[in-house]
Amino acid sequence: MAKNVHSNSQFPSHIPTFTSRTAKPSSEFYSIFSEEEIEGIIHALEVRREIPLKYSYKGRGAKIWNDFYRKYIIPKWYRTSSLEIDLLKKNFEYINGNYQKCEKVNIIDVGSGNSYPVKEFVGRLSKLGKINKYIALDISEQLLKLSQQNFQNWFPLIEFISHPIDIENSCLPKIWLTNQAHPKTDDTPKIILHLGVTMGNHQNITKVLKNFRDSMGKNDLLVFTNETGSNSNWDGKVRGGCKYHAEEVYKWIKNKMGIKSEDCQLIRKYDLETDSLVANIKFRHNYTINLSYGEIDKNIEILEGEEITIWRHHKYEIPELMQQVEKAGLQVVHYSIDKYLSHMMVICETSGFQT
Repeated sequence: MAKNVHSNSQFPSHIPTFTSRTAKPSSEFYSIFSEEEIEGIIHALEVRREIPLKYSYKGRGAKIWNDFYRKYIIPKWYRTSSLEIDLLKKNFEYINGNYQKCEKVNIIDVGSGNSYPVKEFVGRLSKLGKINKYIALDISEQLLKLSQQNFQNWFPLIEFISHPIDIENSCLPKIWLTNQAHPKTDDTPKIILHLGVTMGNHQNITKVLKNFRDSMGKNDLLVFTNETGSNSNWDGKVRGGCKYHAEEVYKWIKNKMGIKSEDCQLIRKYDLETDSLVANIKFRHNYTINLSYGEIDKNIEILEGEEITIWRHHKYEIPELMQQVEKAGLQVVHYSIDKYLSHMMVICETSGFQT
């Protein structure tokens, strides 16, 4: 005969029970992101078990990135070169207006960050009298403020415009790219820059390239850089952004999402499914992440041992990248590799201009 168990009875300690710890994002988290962005985070967590790296540049994440850039990337006496700056210098004759045979160009810096990578390039254009205006676009409004502060300090006489944008989800805003007083007569060619290794962080590079393509006119150029090579040949040594930036992003996400340090750990590895180097949060316990904002009220269950990607980078082999460029309706004008054979700059134009 079955034994009755009263509602206030205690289960024996040796019988396992499912328990889940709860993480509730801070009020600061909700102040940083829009409702649409929170929905994007929820979707990425549910479908890919990922918090896209692009969101880590918002709020205090802008300072984290700027500090990392200033400490580890800006040239100093013991580090005399920057790959982005060197590639801009090496390819200057292609991206100074000579290729389009124009007197002036507009510089559209997508993912501008602190604008430091373009400082020398813009300075050279300015001395030649070829720069019309500089437009900084970034997902982070905090980084755009930093960009404005830096740029106007360096070049107070050059027109500066900024606008927040997520290039993964939209084309470049045309109202910011033309002469607003005379939009129909403004045919100043655009040099669209997408520097660093941001191209290797995008979830869907084809969509990003198509967004660029749909933003370009017949005399415009897209210039982007990325690391080149085989991801699967990673030597297991953690360096650069995967070490220093990923560490800070990990701390930032734990703090903002309300995840206790003792409940997780940072794992870096090569991920076969995405063919990328990743940094993941690995959970030591079952967790429920509760996201509640406006009409949103969502619980995301994470099991003990599961991992969430918070930092991801994909290198591109040259043939693979060229295929992506062609697939997006662009064609390569020129490309070059840096002196270390580790990074490339690709210069593209539209393969067929559409009005």
